[in-house]
Amino acid sequence: MNMKSLKTLALAGAVAATTFLSGSVAGLAQEVTLKMHQFLPAQANVPKLVLDVWAKDVEEASGGRIKVEHYPSMQLGGTPPQLMDQAIDGTVDIIWTVVGYTPGRFPRVEVFELPFMMTNADATSRAYWDLFEKEMKDTDFKDVHIIGTWVHGPGMIHSKTPVNGLGDMNGLKLRAPTRIITGLLGELGATAVGMPVPAVTEALSKGVIDGCVIPWEVTAALKVPELVENHTEFGGDHALYTTAFVLAMNKERYESLPDDLKKVIDDHSGQEFSAFAGRTQASADGPSKQIAVDRGNNIITLGDEEVARWKEAAQPVYENWIKEMEGKGIDGQALIDEARMLIDKYSKM
Repeated sequence: MNMKSLKTLALAGAVAATTFLSGSVAGLAQEVTLKMHQFLPAQANVPKLVLDVWAKDVEEASGGRIKVEHYPSMQLGGTPPQLMDQAIDGTVDIIWTVVGYTPGRFPRVEVFELPFMMTNADATSRAYWDLFEKEMKDTDFKDVHIIGTWVHGPGMIHSKTPVNGLGDMNGLKLRAPTRIITGLLGELGATAVGMPVPAVTEALSKGVIDGCVIPWEVTAALKVPELVENHTEFGGDHALYTTAFVLAMNKERYESLPDDLKKVIDDHSGQEFSAFAGRTQASADGPSKQIAVDRGNNIITLGDEEVARWKEAAQPVYENWIKEMEGKGIDGQALIDEARMLIDKYSKM
């Protein structure tokens, strides 16, 4: 081989090497690590059955170019009420939280937490997403990118003394998850004690509260069946209450993604994901309830006549909320009417 051929070969090799290295750097530049932060232990139902599943699906759909690091139990610092601000300011990339942990900050969401509003978690989560897109995306949640909106299964009462009827609520100190439920418990005669759900176990064991309102699914992780003996469910088509959640992403982080990775996030966001999350969370109610049954705990189900009394007692919650919304320039009655219409529509599907 002559000198000219050697030089040509060397030049070709250099170009190939440069192209390879450039391609590798470009490939590396497209790899994204997203930190996901939330308040429950990793083994709890939502982290295990919803958040980890979502993260795995996103990673696989991106061909490994997106990596989701899951930090449970507030491992990155702060308290559950600070999660939304962590997503807004970019302290973390993604958060899952109870919207009501910051009372009054996201007023339109509260329509789904009004008493006896929800039917089941699938239908109500679908309705929540629809109303989010129409009424909340550019108002309540304008500072974050929302991935999913959902609610848990029927909320109920878990107490140290039996709640067989409305009169048994008088004087009970019950943990409340949100501002709306705090108001509801007050109208029903109880004393509401607000706290994030991870605090329930210690509060029950130390006698700070006499019980709590939570769905069945989280009772196992909180050891509630070991700390109380009575559980009151509500008959009929509508639950006593539910709690609204969001899976939210830092807006700038989302917008900084290349279009194909944005599409991966988009494909794993929206109504279907929200319905999956709500439905999956609610599906864990049965196994958790069985723990209480196996312990011989007292399972109470209120009939239609008694539930009607609770609904009547809860009516001021609606009236007060509508008045508060008017003060914020929001048509609360219109939100109630639309939420009911949407929930009814999806409940019939």
